[in-house]
Amino acid sequence: QVQLVESGGGLVQAGGSLRLSCAASGRTSSDYVMGWFRQAPGKEREFVATISQIDGVTYYADSVKGRFSISRGNAKNTVYLQMNTLTPEDTAVYHCAAGQRLSYSYADFASWGQGTQVTVSS
Repeated sequence: QVQLVESGGGLVQAGGSLRLSCAASGRTSSDYVMGWFRQAPGKEREFVATISQIDGVTYYADSVKGRFSISRGNAKNTVYLQMNTLTPEDTAVYHCAAGQRLSYSYADFASWGQGTQVTVSS
């Protein structure tokens, strides 16, 4: 079992920034990839970004390219999501996920955190 705990969400004005953190614990040895997904009310879960814990390769959703940055922490099994130039369309619950391969699909991530709310006011 892998446990993922997110932190760093909150309320921010449009144009502002937030940094989300995710810490993984438990049986993480086979999880080579960590990522972020988000889900807004009434919408499906949406891919945001993912990073390989082995070589640092990253994927981003087109909607966040140039504004969001995913990175690995110095401590193993930690990942961050730096979010800049936020807009009200970024409002959602952001979930951290862990898996074994880089993917845009939530189906490829076996472990999930409870999520942290990000609200962007206009």
